[in-house]
Amino acid sequence: MSEALYQQALKALAEAAHGAGRLDDADARVRLDNPLCGDRITVHLRMAGGRVAAVAHETRGCLLCRAAASAIGRRAPGLTPAEIAAAAASAEAQMAAESPPAPAWPELEAFRPVRGHPSRRGCVSLPFQALRQALGDAGRRT
Repeated sequence: MSEALYQQALKALAEAAHGAGRLDDADARVRLDNPLCGDRITVHLRMAGGRVAAVAHETRGCLLCRAAASAIGRRAPGLTPAEIAAAAASAEAQMAAESPPAPAWPELEAFRPVRGHPSRRGCVSLPFQALRQALGDAGRRT
């Protein structure tokens, strides 16, 4: 895979915009901003049986933020909070060091070049932070 930050895999993931939109019947909604670069995301989450039943996001941000939100939109439905926490940890580890992505989230491989750009890690992390916060909010409501 190319080490160029904005390579085709990231562009394709961002353009796919998996999960883009709203959930009117969400159990939790979380909006987070990254004041350093202007990224903003609102995650809408619906839970059922201890798993993510549906997730949607409204993302206004850079390519990295939009690609991370799209990966979440594609992979999070059907997962438990623990599985999502493991994927988020995998993404963080991959950006910080030579670490393979979680096997269940092959899209995370596209974020490997972010390792060389520490100031951009927050762009990738923001959607995962919003999702983890939404999971916590939904868990407190049940």
